[in-house]
Amino acid sequence: MQRGRPRKYTKSEIMQKKINNYFKECDKNNEPYTITGLCLVLDICRDTLLEYTKNEEFSDTIKKAKLKVENYLEKHLITDNSTTGIIFNLKNNFGWKDKQELEHSGNINNPFEGLSTEELRQLINNDK
Repeated sequence: MQRGRPRKYTKSEIMQKKINNYFKECDKNNEPYTITGLCLVLDICRDTLLEYTKNEEFSDTIKKAKLKVENYLEKHLITDNSTTGIIFNLKNNFGWKDKQELEHSGNINNPFEGLSTEELRQLINNDK
């Protein structure tokens, strides 16, 4: 049972044609591929695009279109001098992350280890 407004697209083929035309127009006009551009050509908002991804019929269509946008951005990340905006886009639209790993060695000395809740309360009250 579907709730709310009916879907704009009932067949993935119709959506795919619009997506294909979007990428062709971008190439023809030397414009970048973007998620917002994709949404505008489909006449839907970003949230709706994500909802279509959850639908089995549209999932692959949307994922491949997003992958094409991501690939475009990733290539420009390598070849362009100004990468800040591209990095921002990849983090916010495609789940990219800055990853920092910290390694700790040695022992952790906890002077309160083994004390009961009552003993800890006593220490707090004695400290006042």
